Amino acid sequence: MTQDYEQEEYLDGEEIEIEAIGIDVDAHPIELYKLFKIANLVSGGGEAKHIIEEGYVAVNGELETRKRRKMYDGDFFEFNQEYYVVVCDAPVTEPETAEQKAEKKAKKEAQTARKQKPRKEKPRNEKQPNVKGTGPKSTGRKAAHKERKAQKEALSQSAKKGKKADKPQATRDPNSGRNSIDFF
Repeated sequence: MTQDYEQEEYLDGEEIEIEAIGIDVDAHPIELYKLFKIANLVSGGGEAKHIIEEGYVAVNGELETRKRRKMYDGDFFEFNQEYYVVVCDAPVTEPETAEQKAEKKAKKEAQTARKQKPRKEKPRNEKQPNVKGTGPKSTGRKAAHKERKAQKEALSQSAKKGKKADKPQATRDPNSGRNSIDFF
């Protein structure tokens, strides 16, 4: 990017030689404000746009206020009494036509449609068939609930018969209000 190039400028039949700093770019056309960022002439794109809009830049010898002016290999611009020339070895990339854009959009929509296939959903009110396995007894929530219920019934029946329950008794401490369990 710091290479010096000699650019010839033709003004009224006169030939003038200019020393310019080369700005290497990967592809062209490239917008003018982006060249300022690449060459580190500004700290950001907003600053570059402002400088161009205010008329501080000349492109190929003419004042330029278009921020997005397309610059090609060999184009030069002047800023802050320095000359810069665009250097690019890659072929010119043409902008997409409306047909190409439409084709790309249709392709993208088709991909998203494939990803979002509607799933077969079963109605919530429809009861699912109960499939019982041949494996060991279930230890799920229902089984645990049944076990607790059976233990409660056994305790209540033993209390009715006058037997002391096997369950430890909880008593509340009158001073602290905390529960304590008597195991003996």
